[in-house]
Amino acid sequence: MINLKKVKRYSLKARLSKVNKGDFALKPAKGRSFSVFFDSLPNILKAKDLRSVSADIIAARRKNKGVILMAGAHVIKCGLNPVLIELLEKKVITCICLNGAGLIHDFEIAYQGKTSEDVAANLKDGKFGMGIETADFINAAVKEGTEAGFGLGYALANKMAGAALPNKDLSLIYNAYKRKIPVCVFAAIGTDIIHQHPSFDAAATAVGSLRDFHILVERIRSLNQGGVVLNFGSAVLLPEVFLKALNLARNLGSKVKDFTSANFDMIYQYRAAQNVVSRPTASGGKGYYIIGHHEIMLPLLAQSILEKI
Repeated sequence: MINLKKVKRYSLKARLSKVNKGDFALKPAKGRSFSVFFDSLPNILKAKDLRSVSADIIAARRKNKGVILMAGAHVIKCGLNPVLIELLEKKVITCICLNGAGLIHDFEIAYQGKTSEDVAANLKDGKFGMGIETADFINAAVKEGTEAGFGLGYALANKMAGAALPNKDLSLIYNAYKRKIPVCVFAAIGTDIIHQHPSFDAAATAVGSLRDFHILVERIRSLNQGGVVLNFGSAVLLPEVFLKALNLARNLGSKVKDFTSANFDMIYQYRAAQNVVSRPTASGGKGYYIIGHHEIMLPLLAQSILEKI
């Protein structure tokens, strides 16, 4: 039998403790300002990470470094364009990356102030995604814009600028255009409803998307030594694009390291964890993965930034 009298012990006071009362949350109180509330969160785990990401974005803005936002279309569908537009207005975001669905929902908001159809209901009889105005406007913009030498994001924004769209002030793409902030759009052929229509030009879409890829490569250079890249809700496409764009920038001789990357999503996504958080910062920098709903996390992050710039 073992002899417990021979067990080696030590004083608790000599042991490292990872949780300290100084890091505890403050108790809730009525009438607090947002800044006081944000500072009252525990300095532990993801609350600590959220503070760090916020502080790094503020520091990047002060040092004139890039803050690249990559976002899945769900971010737009969650009603977050006003939040993002304010970050554009305050010169926080310096580049936006979207997938093809981002174009669609952003245009529909500008066109009619509403978006997001009932896919299950319309799929039953083949009506899913067959709205005329969305497809014809975007597909025409892409064709005309790429012929003029534009990328996908600028092609749509340029056409929106000259169109009578009643809710244009709510368009993320148009607001970025007004402020000369690039919107890079990456299309995967067959993934978007506008690809089903006779007005769709696959060649023009590919050319425009490649131009946006080259713009992103150039913008990635601004991450070096203190920039920030954020990914909200793109599980595969934008993380893959970002990794290749980062690699190409480094291949062409740019030193892009010691920056912050942060992935925000509702669940853990392998590709985003690897291609946004871990691999890009392996040679220097910080990576964070924060799980939460976009309609809560993005306004929380944005407000914490705007309170201190």
